[in-house]
Amino acid sequence: MNRTVERLAGSIREYKKDSLLTPVFVGLEVVMEVLIPLILASLIDDGITGGNMGVILRLGLALLISALLSLLFGVLAGRYAASASTGFAKNLRQDIFYAIQNFSFANLDKYQTSSLITRLTTDVTNVQNAYQMIIRVAMRCPLMLILSYIMVIGINPQLSLIFLFLIPILGVGMYLIITRVQPIFVKVFKTFDRLNKVVQENLRGIRVVKSYVRDDYETAKFKGVSQDIYRYFSEAEKLLAFVSPLMQFVIYLAILLISWFGAQLIVAETLTTGQLVSLFAYTMQILMSLMMLAMVFVMITMSRASAGRIVEVLDEQSDLHNPKDPVFFVKNGDISFRDVDFSYSSAAERICLQKINLEIRSGETVGILGGTGSSKTTLVQLIPRLYDVTGGSVMVGGIDVRAYDIKTLRDQVAMVLQKNVLFSGTIRDNLKWGNPDASDEEMIRVSRLACADEFVQKFPDGYDTRIEQGGSNVSGGQKQRLCIARALLKKPRILILDDSTSAVDTKTDAQIRQALFSELPGTTKIIITQRISSVEDADKIVVMDRGHINAVGTHAELMANNPIYREVYATQMKGGEL
Repeated sequence: MNRTVERLAGSIREYKKDSLLTPVFVGLEVVMEVLIPLILASLIDDGITGGNMGVILRLGLALLISALLSLLFGVLAGRYAASASTGFAKNLRQDIFYAIQNFSFANLDKYQTSSLITRLTTDVTNVQNAYQMIIRVAMRCPLMLILSYIMVIGINPQLSLIFLFLIPILGVGMYLIITRVQPIFVKVFKTFDRLNKVVQENLRGIRVVKSYVRDDYETAKFKGVSQDIYRYFSEAEKLLAFVSPLMQFVIYLAILLISWFGAQLIVAETLTTGQLVSLFAYTMQILMSLMMLAMVFVMITMSRASAGRIVEVLDEQSDLHNPKDPVFFVKNGDISFRDVDFSYSSAAERICLQKINLEIRSGETVGILGGTGSSKTTLVQLIPRLYDVTGGSVMVGGIDVRAYDIKTLRDQVAMVLQKNVLFSGTIRDNLKWGNPDASDEEMIRVSRLACADEFVQKFPDGYDTRIEQGGSNVSGGQKQRLCIARALLKKPRILILDDSTSAVDTKTDAQIRQALFSELPGTTKIIITQRISSVEDADKIVVMDRGHINAVGTHAELMANNPIYREVYATQMKGGEL
């Protein structure tokens, strides 16, 4: 737990001042509140009972000033507490987000997207609320409790013994409630992950849901997870509901005992009326402090699970690191795979790639074919070092990719995936992801190479046309062509097209390939595809089969020597693919 607190405290940073001023003003507010019953007692005994108007005016003014100062200190404490807690939450979200940005794909594979979103939202909010209560309420309650009890002892030591009897009753009751509530909240936050996952899947796949008329199924799935959250929260609230009656029982019992024994002391003239009134005020302060302290413990209990989940992300170390003296220049687009083995996990039973040896010269066009699960995409993901090899090495420009500065390497490798992503914003904004400093002329030129300019110009706003979230307002083929243009704008030494023209017709596919061959002669081009027609003019074609390279050669060589390639070719010819 100490490690968790220490890790989270690092996100306070520039809000340390506000965090320190909050308890200072809380302490001053408590001092004023504790003085008020004492002044009130003197006002009753020395002023009202004695009929002394001078005392009444003097103590009445003191009472007013104390109340105003208490109000002022309370406002300042609230202001600084709000600033400190919201600032802490802001920094915490930034730290989590930055940590996620540094994750490798292997790190991201450990977490569900829905879980990361829950940690950035619900979990951070829980920790924020707990932090505000710690710097404000957790300071206020013990101080109020101690000072009020000192005042009670000063007024009448015998009556102060009542609290020594009542406080353990309240403490034991609150402890039993809290220890039963905490495990429930742990379950709640895990269920929030499931809820976010259900919502995300539904929204992303809403077209599939509608086309298969699975609305009822999705609604039932959401209702089931939502019902679990309701059940857990109801169970927790039922336990927490005992706090109020327990508190009221202790308060009324304390008032009853003080009234009984206080009345006897007044009759015996060892206690004044004003002192009895102040005792009632201090009783409420003591017991309310205990109740608020219990609520702090409940909030901390809730946030412990959230804090642990946040620190888990913050402590996650990327398995990809820059070397001690990284290389900051990629000489050319030469690629070499040397005895490469790869597995997505050290515990994985199946090696995805085994003994891969492949040489690609700078400027070559290489096609990669293979059935589903043959690890085509896995192979090319090793080039920009999205994953590190399990064995062997991958060389780019004659240097092991692990020796490069990661940003330098990835700036020289552009990947276009079959399911690439467009972000909310204009077409211009999306294209300039490839190069923020690109001119409009460069942007239009690469769009023409990718056969995207022809449809962009038909939009009323052209390159300033808004792209909705995920590119939902453009077709699959248009999205792929925009993603190709975005990659070309990087002017990479290596361009990887991973089935990235699957949604365009064969004529457009051919036009894009021709443009790439003629306009990017010095760029190494790797094309993963299911269409032999897309790679038959390539300098070499790699045939993948279950994590191995089955054959490498030109179209003519593979037709003559490779049965797998001939079978695919014959199938596509028969199906009219070529």
